[in-house]
Amino acid sequence: MNAIAPQPLKLPKRVSTALLNSLASGVVPRVGVEHLSVGRDAELATLQQDLNNVSEGGAAFRLVIGRYGAGKSFLLQSIRSLAMNQGFVVADADITPERRLAGSNGEARATYRELLHNLATKSRPDGGALSIILERWIAGIQSQVVEESGKTPPDEGFDGLVEDKIRSVIHTIADLVNGFEFANVIITYWNAYRSDDDRTKESVLRWLRGEFSTKTESRQAIGVRVIIDDDSWYDYIKLIAKFVADIGYKGLLIILDEAIHLTKITTSISRQNNYDKLLAMFNDTLQGRVSSLGIFIGGTPQFLEDPRRGLFSDPAWQRRTQQNRLLSTSGVTDAIAPVVRLEPLSDGSLLGLMERLSSIHQCHYEYESRLATADLERILQVMRSRIGGPVGAASLLTPGELVRDFTGVLNVLHQNPSMSIDAVLHQKPHVTVRSEKSEKVSEEFAEFTL
Repeated sequence: MNAIAPQPLKLPKRVSTALLNSLASGVVPRVGVEHLSVGRDAELATLQQDLNNVSEGGAAFRLVIGRYGAGKSFLLQSIRSLAMNQGFVVADADITPERRLAGSNGEARATYRELLHNLATKSRPDGGALSIILERWIAGIQSQVVEESGKTPPDEGFDGLVEDKIRSVIHTIADLVNGFEFANVIITYWNAYRSDDDRTKESVLRWLRGEFSTKTESRQAIGVRVIIDDDSWYDYIKLIAKFVADIGYKGLLIILDEAIHLTKITTSISRQNNYDKLLAMFNDTLQGRVSSLGIFIGGTPQFLEDPRRGLFSDPAWQRRTQQNRLLSTSGVTDAIAPVVRLEPLSDGSLLGLMERLSSIHQCHYEYESRLATADLERILQVMRSRIGGPVGAASLLTPGELVRDFTGVLNVLHQNPSMSIDAVLHQKPHVTVRSEKSEKVSEEFAEFTL
């Protein structure tokens, strides 16, 4: 039996290590996701069209819905990587009990702070890009002034010309909600930049990251009498989207995952406040009241469809996101609808995923695979039989479960060169019991999101 011959793969150890460690731990890697992307071409095309619309000054909102392990977070990380490479500013965060969309004790501001902490660009993909964005923008304006006026930084009047250009960029922002304060903060950063006042620059960055807890603290640090709080955080997201588009980026993409945590808010009023905030974001983007902003939300079917605690508990949300009755049994997908539903991957896609994972494993550990295509098919069949039998097994096996288990098989084969595949597969199986208890356990600890 001839071993499979995947495409030659060469990955830096940093990337292959991150991929294998993340996958073995049940989390989505932040780098290299493109090497595992299979079977989601239609969904990626839909989200890519959203990015195109945002880059033209429009806006987008999508709910990416799939059960645990179906690939929500993997798809969102894939589009995050694509967006950065195309010139977008990207920020992502997970919803948690401490990070929400609305709150009165700093929960919403905590979400904003996490987004700003993870603010990323192509040149700064790991986050923390706020200062880089501001300083590269100022450096670019200085270069324009040099080119247009012939003056250089030491010349008299140079700083005034730069400030005039800066004010012309932020002029349109000043007319938006909270835009006046935002514009003044940007000017304060410029003044600190040209005077090498690192303390004030850091204070401005703290303000933009939502790190001031009181208005008094803000006023003493940079002379601004307002702060970013639970009520205003989304207004500043819209301002940042407009700002980064005006200074040369394609726009701002916000990714919020693990929205299932909103259904766990015990107080119905607090839960409804969060759904109302999400609805405001939905309406803003789809009605054209915001520009250069994309918002992608990842959640489970329970988050969307639970009639008591999910979005469907709100008639406004149910009306906007319920599946088209005329298309529900036709097998046709409306790619323009606000909900992207992740269906089970086909056999061919799952086998393709196994081949790619095998190639990454070979590349990292530098060995030649003993697995043939028939072996992969047999492993896939065994995995399905151990999660509930052949009836309905195709829909039960998720990419996350497959990757986790198949990575274990690859590890064992690599560590035991003399061990046959039959010997590995005939080990006493670990049976996955599908029950409410097991779903709750996986929900509490982690969603395997590939």
